[in-house]
Amino acid sequence: MKFPHIFGIDVSKKVLDVVCHTNGQHLQVPNTLAGFEALQVQLRQDQIAAGECFFIFEHTGLYSKPFERFCQQAGWPYRAVPGLAIKRSAGITRGKSDRVDAARIARYGHEKREQLKPQPPVDQWVEKLTTLMNHRDKLVCQQAGYKATVKEQQRFLQLEEQDVLITTQQAIISCLQQQIARVETAIMQLIRSHPALNRNYELLISITAIGFVNAVYILAATGNFTRFATARKFACYCGIAPFEHSSGSSIRGTTRVSPLANKKLKSLLDLAAKCAINYDKELGAYYQRRIAMGKSKMGSINVVRNKLIYRMFAVIKRQTPFDKNYLAAA
Repeated sequence: MKFPHIFGIDVSKKVLDVVCHTNGQHLQVPNTLAGFEALQVQLRQDQIAAGECFFIFEHTGLYSKPFERFCQQAGWPYRAVPGLAIKRSAGITRGKSDRVDAARIARYGHEKREQLKPQPPVDQWVEKLTTLMNHRDKLVCQQAGYKATVKEQQRFLQLEEQDVLITTQQAIISCLQQQIARVETAIMQLIRSHPALNRNYELLISITAIGFVNAVYILAATGNFTRFATARKFACYCGIAPFEHSSGSSIRGTTRVSPLANKKLKSLLDLAAKCAINYDKELGAYYQRRIAMGKSKMGSINVVRNKLIYRMFAVIKRQTPFDKNYLAAA
């Protein structure tokens, strides 16, 4: 889409540095509601309507969320883009400051103005689901750390169960377990409160090796299967889609996956694939056939990961649970 005025914004914890690509004008405002309103006043003074401006900024997680919400309320078109895309498009650069970074972001938006589209509003349940799962991950990580510490201290320090070092950490582990259960209950309540979301959740967990964690993460990452048109595109996002690696007559490499990926989803799919190899007869037999043919183990596991993704998209498209006896019945 074409917009007369493209603004690049460098987002930090306390301030926003705004640069207009059209005239190079720089404005710094606080990263607060008052700062956003000051920017709105400045645009009105410059006689720039909401539909004539396009804001480009790097996705910075929590720091950029308030401005995203304000853009949605004010009707400002905007796009949050990965920092790596901006960095690689800048070419060879020297020096760095917030103002310079904002100008580079504005130039990126101008160069990509034909490809960039205004970002659609994110459903609140997606943000809530993602936040809850991230919080659960932190609690699980902390619990695992305390369990490992207790185990090592009992082994090497020969501490008794009644020792204060052990009892205090055991109490923390118990408390963390309770909080993990509370978070998981909140996640399930959120899923059950949305019929379409709940339906797709039940379809996903009908697939062998896809459980609670995998299903919830995939629902959040795909926006309940609205963000990715095909299984191939989602596999690419997860970093498990193979790509050709060749150049001229000198490089004739095998296909390989890209390191640019959602590493969390990739690790979860890896665990799911290994589980499927052990508990899904069809995928287990397929894996063993590939190994017998001399294929690599990691390559074969990656194929299983892709098969799981295609199964997910298939059950969602058909809106029917996965039937592991389908081929046998046929």
